[in-house]
Amino acid sequence: MKRILLSAILISFISTTEVLAWGQTGHRVVGQVAENHLTKKARKNIKKLLGSESLAIASAWMDEVKSDDTYDHTHDWHWVTIPEGETYSDTEKNPKGDLVEAIGRMKAILKSDTASREHKVVALRFLVHLVGDLHQPLHVGTGEDKGGNDVKVKWFYQSSNLHRVWDSEIIDSKQLSYTELAEAVDHASADQIKKWQSGTVAEWAQEAITYREQVYETGDTDKMGYRYMYQNWDLLQDQLEKGGIRLAGLLNEIFG
Repeated sequence: MKRILLSAILISFISTTEVLAWGQTGHRVVGQVAENHLTKKARKNIKKLLGSESLAIASAWMDEVKSDDTYDHTHDWHWVTIPEGETYSDTEKNPKGDLVEAIGRMKAILKSDTASREHKVVALRFLVHLVGDLHQPLHVGTGEDKGGNDVKVKWFYQSSNLHRVWDSEIIDSKQLSYTELAEAVDHASADQIKKWQSGTVAEWAQEAITYREQVYETGDTDKMGYRYMYQNWDLLQDQLEKGGIRLAGLLNEIFG
C-alpha cells in the first residue's frame, strides 16, 4: 500500500513539474530583480498588500496553488501559443485565457478602485509569476509540442524534456541560490532598462519567438548537458533579468 501511495505521489509530482514555468529559483530571481528596481512609493504600496512577503517569495505562489480547485480556471494562463509566422493579434484566442491576456487582467484588478484587498493580493502574486512565465521562451509556444514538453531529452544522461531543462535544470546545474543569481544578472544600464520596459506585453511575447531557433538547437538530445548550457546560459540570464526589469516597470506604473 505504501509503495502504491508513493508511486501516486511521484506521478503527481512529475506531472506537475512538467507544466511549471521557471522553477522556484528562476521565479524568485525575477521577483528579486523587480524588487531591486521599485520606486519608494511602489514598494510602500506593495507592502500594504503583501506585508513582509517579498516579491521573490510571492513569485512561486501561482504554481503552489495549482492543486487548489479554486484556481482551476487559471491553468491556461501560464502560456500563450503563437505559431511560426504569426503575431499575437493574428492568433485564435483561447477562451480560457492565455498568458498575455492574464497579465492584462491582473493589471486591471490592481488598478481598480473597486477590487477587494483579497483580490488584489492574489492578482499581485499572479502578476509577479506571469511576467516571469512570459520570459521563459518555451511559454510562448508554437502549438506543436506543448512548449517543448513533448521534446524528450537526456539531461546529463537523466530522462527529461526540453521544457523542464529551461524551467529548472539549467539553473539547478549552476547550484546558485536565487539571491546569488539575482545579483549576478542584475546589471542593466539605465538606457537598457528604459528600452526593456517600453512596448506592450504582446510585443514582449512576440520577442520570445526570436529565441526559438536557438532554444531548439539541442544537438544530440540523448547527450544534452554542458554544451547546451554554455550555448544558452547568457540568454537564460538575460531573460531572468529582463523579466525582473519589466515586472518592476509594470509595478511602478500600477503602484507609484
